[in-house]
Amino acid sequence: MQVDALRGAGCEEVFSEVASGAKTARPVPDETLSRLRAGDVLVIWKLDRLGRSLKHLVILATELME
Repeated sequence: MQVDALRGAGCEEVFSEVASGAKTARPVPDETLSRLRAGDVLVIWKLDRLGRSLKHLVILATELME
């Protein structure tokens, strides 16, 4: 459902990972974020798909804005 929604929104690349959110090592999201460049648009299904906690989401948002 998530991938279909992202494709329907016109996303050119879709990255997916099947892992527990409790894991600290998350290679696919880390790789995805490292590939972002100025002007790119990051689309996610839900915020809980990106971050492990509210604190983690705040850190990621701050890094993305920089």
